[in-house]
Amino acid sequence: VDGGSFDWQAAHERSGRFATLCEPYDGFHGMVFSEESTVGAFALRARREGLRDFGAAMSPHNAFAILQGIETLGLRMERHQTNTRRVIEFLLSHPAVASVAYPELDTHPDHMLAKRILPRGCGAVFTFELKGDRAAGRRFADGLQVFSHLANVGDAKSLVIHPASTTHLRVPAEQLAASGIGQGTLRLSVGLEDPDDLIDDLKRGLKLAQKGA
Repeated sequence: VDGGSFDWQAAHERSGRFATLCEPYDGFHGMVFSEESTVGAFALRARREGLRDFGAAMSPHNAFAILQGIETLGLRMERHQTNTRRVIEFLLSHPAVASVAYPELDTHPDHMLAKRILPRGCGAVFTFELKGDRAAGRRFADGLQVFSHLANVGDAKSLVIHPASTTHLRVPAEQLAASGIGQGTLRLSVGLEDPDDLIDDLKRGLKLAQKGA
């Protein structure tokens, strides 16, 4: 269907056709697919829209790995919870952190609900607000060495994402704020590593984030 040899943008300028590939698309915050990939615009849109709307198909091997992993999930979650609480305790005490959003904290609007329906803990994924601008958030995420800079969640390894410079890069600041995402919002997915290593890594990132502030 698309061999990667057709110039979509040139054809659009010449004939006015292919507007769905060569003009801003609201479904992806104004993305122009022909700018993202000058020759693979059709394949790019077909793949991204399909993944967004229908999700990816799981392979047999992935299904097997999930079934195998579920056998030790309970044990792993205990470590996830312990590490997360240590990390949150550290972040709450750091002067560069404006706030932490986690349902186990009594400052969270769903704290009482979480106590009722999640009595053994609220998982290992949470957000915190860094004092500073979008650049400070980027410096923090880029400066971490133990946390992997990925958009995934729930991994055995610790993950970090700065939405304002990655997943929500194309969203204007006012729309970010309206959806509860700040310039310095960071999302962490705390893994199974030694908690002291995780805290040392966060100290490194916070120090780098404050540089140039």
